[in-house]
Amino acid sequence: MSPETGIRLGFDTYSLRAFRWKAAKLIDYAASLKLDTIQLSSLNDFESFEPVYLQGVHDQAARLGLVLDGGIGCICPSSKSWSNKDGTPPEYLSKGLRVAKAIGATSMRCYMGSSEDRLGPKPIEEHIENTVKVLKAVRSLSLDLGVKVAVENHSGDMQARELKMLIEEAGRDFVAANLDTGNPMWVVEDPFVTLEVLGPYTVTTHIRDSIVFEHPRGAAAQWVALGDGSIDFKKFVPRFRELCPHAAMQLENITGRPPRLVPYLDPSFWKAFPKANGAEFARFVALAKSGHPLMDAMIVADVPGKHAPGYDDALREQERFDLERGLEYAKNTLGIGIRWRS
Repeated sequence: MSPETGIRLGFDTYSLRAFRWKAAKLIDYAASLKLDTIQLSSLNDFESFEPVYLQGVHDQAARLGLVLDGGIGCICPSSKSWSNKDGTPPEYLSKGLRVAKAIGATSMRCYMGSSEDRLGPKPIEEHIENTVKVLKAVRSLSLDLGVKVAVENHSGDMQARELKMLIEEAGRDFVAANLDTGNPMWVVEDPFVTLEVLGPYTVTTHIRDSIVFEHPRGAAAQWVALGDGSIDFKKFVPRFRELCPHAAMQLENITGRPPRLVPYLDPSFWKAFPKANGAEFARFVALAKSGHPLMDAMIVADVPGKHAPGYDDALREQERFDLERGLEYAKNTLGIGIRWRS
């Protein structure tokens, strides 16, 4: 498989969140696994924002043959997830874009909000409108730098059709999608629907597997290592090649969390999704009917609260172990990645 036809393989740094490694260590680790890309998805991944330091990150990645993505967090001023510690949303976006440019990235991931925004005092459309205004404020900078803003379908904030609308209203010339395959669970969406809607807009990704299964109140879902879940990635990858062939598949591995209820049989659940598409929801129901709870062992400690002694060390090892076996599944079963073949 040539680089022209191969899908690049990498990971998002949140996959190793418990290690608290910085950019240099993360880049060395990715290179040791013969990966093609890495998404430095938070400004916390950097030890400094001084030009000489960022140039060093750029040079290290280039020397090791890795392509970098940048990343920041919430950019919507009306979202419950927004924090003003980095100035106004346009200032925060501008900082992220400049850091991304300095490390050689051509895309920078961010997100609008979370599932809490769907049941707040403002409708989701108002949050989308506010985010579009913020994005338009940095259009000239984004185009001048040559760095696209890649908005993620984050943890329950938007269905794929809503993110598509946001991208088109803001402007496809500088706004794109960071396609996440795990977050569709919380908006009752089959990841294949997400891919079909957002694929043509996608420049970077968070690839994650999930188990989805029926529950007396609807369904429940849990994130698992790639290859352990309900998503048929053997069918997903060929469709990915068709719809977004230039985007890398970057694993965002999030294990260590318990199943989460998706109570779509409760009438109150639908207050968050008054415009849901029935045909798309039916595909999610079919996915849940085909699944079953996780039958393998998993340490569940990546949740708020106190943990028993030793759990943090065990959780770190599980993060590393699950990420690495997911990458092996991507390479050996799905045929993803380029550098590892040489």
